[in-house]
Amino acid sequence: MDKNPTKLDYYDDIWMLQSTATLLSHFKGDDGRHALILDRTIFYPQGGGQPADTGFICIEGSDIKFVVHDVRSKDGIVFHYGDFENLGGEVELTLEKGKEVSLFVDESRRKLNSRLHSAGHLLDICLPRIGLGHLEPGKAYHFADGPWVEYKGVIPQNEIQNKQKDLELEANALISVGGKVSADILLYDEAAKLCGGCLPDYVPKESTPRIVTIGGNPGCPCGGTHVADISDIIQIKVSQIRSKKGQTKVYYNVES
Repeated sequence: MDKNPTKLDYYDDIWMLQSTATLLSHFKGDDGRHALILDRTIFYPQGGGQPADTGFICIEGSDIKFVVHDVRSKDGIVFHYGDFENLGGEVELTLEKGKEVSLFVDESRRKLNSRLHSAGHLLDICLPRIGLGHLEPGKAYHFADGPWVEYKGVIPQNEIQNKQKDLELEANALISVGGKVSADILLYDEAAKLCGGCLPDYVPKESTPRIVTIGGNPGCPCGGTHVADISDIIQIKVSQIRSKKGQTKVYYNVES
C-alpha cells in the first residue's frame, strides 16, 4: 500500500465535482468492501461531523465503473470504498497501479452536506449577536438526519425559547444579505490573525492550517466543504435548544 498522503483537491476548490487522478492501489478488506487509493481526490472523507461524499470512479480504457459508497481517511491516506459495475475477468490488469481514473462526486449530496456544515458555522457567528457570546464551540454533527452543534456553557431555562427565536432570525437575516465564503491554507501566524488573534490549542504552531471565513466574520480552522456564499444556505430552521449540565445543544436544519 502506498504511504504517501493523498492530495486533497477539494481543499483548493470546494466545487470541483469532476477530476482525474492516478490509481495507486486496490484491495478488498476483511469486511468484503473494495477500496481504491488514489494519488489525489475530490471526494470528502467522513470527519469533522460531516458525512462522506458519494459518487463514482471510472477506470481509463475500460467500461468499469466503481460506485463510491463511503470515503475515509487514515494517516493522511484517503480510502474510497464501494462496489464495481461492469466488472470483467481481467480485473487485476484493468486495475493495475498507474491507471488514470476519472472522479465524479454526487452534486446533490455535496450541496446538502455543504449547506448543513456552513449553517453550523453561521450559528457560531450568530451567538454573540444575540447575547450568547459566553458559549464556547464544542462538538458538531452536520448529518442530514439530525444536525446539531454543541457548546460549552448553559442558557437559563427561562431564556431558551426567546434565544431560539432570536438565533433563527439572526441567522436568516445574514443569509438574506449573503457574503462570500472562502477557504485558504495559511501560515500559522497569518491564520491566527484571520481568526481573531489566536488559534485553538489543537492546531500545531508549525502547521499551515486551512482557514474558512464566512462573509466578513473572523475565520476558523476547518477541513470540510462549504457553500460559496452565505445565501446558498437558503434558510435555517432552529428546531430546539437544550441546555443542561454545562452544555448547550442547538438542533437545526436547512430548508429550501
